[in-house]
Amino acid sequence: MDDTTEPPRLTRLTFHGPLSEERAHRMIRRLSAPHTSAPPTSVLDIGCGWGEFMLRLLEATPAATGMGVDLNEDDLARGRANAESRGLAERVDFVRESATDSTLEPADVVLCLGASQALSDARPPEHIKAALPALRRLVNPGGRVVLGEGFWQRPPTDAELATMWPDASAAEFYDLAGLVDLAVAAGFRPAWIETANNDEWEEFESAYQADVEEWLAANPDHPLAKETRDRVERHRATWLRGYRGVLGLAYLTLVPVG
Repeated sequence: MDDTTEPPRLTRLTFHGPLSEERAHRMIRRLSAPHTSAPPTSVLDIGCGWGEFMLRLLEATPAATGMGVDLNEDDLARGRANAESRGLAERVDFVRESATDSTLEPADVVLCLGASQALSDARPPEHIKAALPALRRLVNPGGRVVLGEGFWQRPPTDAELATMWPDASAAEFYDLAGLVDLAVAAGFRPAWIETANNDEWEEFESAYQADVEEWLAANPDHPLAKETRDRVERHRATWLRGYRGVLGLAYLTLVPVG
């Protein structure tokens, strides 16, 4: 193997978050055939990554077009390739730009799955207070916003916080009720409230690391092995000793008032 070859990146992940096939199917079914409005004709995915959820929604709504916005060109290229292979390339654009600096057009469905920080430069948790009004402006009347956002399932202990990311704070997230209250205050009604379960979290965290763990097992003496091993072991400790069972991920389907 070439000594400069880097380990593969995130090839085991379908969605870039703790989202099961079953939950994604249910969410897409509700979005593609809403009870109180026509099927969507436009989809905007903020912080889209490779936009798998958006592509599946477009497959379920043949009259819709989509736009995904992100800053990671590798993920955008993966999204474009997936769209091409599934016959969706003419109906979707993957654009490399900042959502905070962009003049995005409103859409019938706005996806913001674990990416509210893309809409505000404020520090957590103030970023979500700024992101929700931005999402309200970006959704068409009668449309839907799907917000995937972190929340504390219970207050974290000092020991857990010390094992999480740098400067982790108990004030960094709301609880689920507080998060929903913010959405209501921003001009939404929560049509659906659901949260990732333990199986979804474990599937996501394991798939997030699996490529690299297998690469390390096969290449223990590679020039990049120590740096890579240190990185994945920090992440594993952050999950298993820090936020596992503490940090939740809410999926809120929000309907704009008026």
